[in-house]
Amino acid sequence: MRIAVTYENGTVFQHFGHTQQFKVYDAADGKVTNVQVVSTQGSGHGALAGLLSSLGAEVLICGGIGTGAQAALAQAGIRLYGGVTGDADAAVNALLAGTLAFNPDVHCNHHENHDTEHQCGEGHSCNADKRGCVKNGDH
Repeated sequence: MRIAVTYENGTVFQHFGHTQQFKVYDAADGKVTNVQVVSTQGSGHGALAGLLSSLGAEVLICGGIGTGAQAALAQAGIRLYGGVTGDADAAVNALLAGTLAFNPDVHCNHHENHDTEHQCGEGHSCNADKRGCVKNGDH
């Protein structure tokens, strides 16, 4: 299985469409067998699903993600585990163990309305100043 995680400084990055890197894990028999960090090379929302598909990703772990990106991932056959926070390696190990805490209804609709702040992932929000998803309290 190939698992991709939106990645920044060891943690699950909280805004899919703004991620600069994916950490990609190959796993077999419930264990990680290979890890690599891949740059998105500035690819944005729409192109990221294609990038993940070209990498052979079967699963994506991320924080906030919009409905358009969710649809693109579904169309590419990539399973989504959204609303995840914390250490990227720990998230992958939890997924492999069947204990990953995620939000099956995660949404980040910041493209629809930047006039107000709203939740897009647990403990994170999208700001009216268009910085994207940030950890609450870091505004």
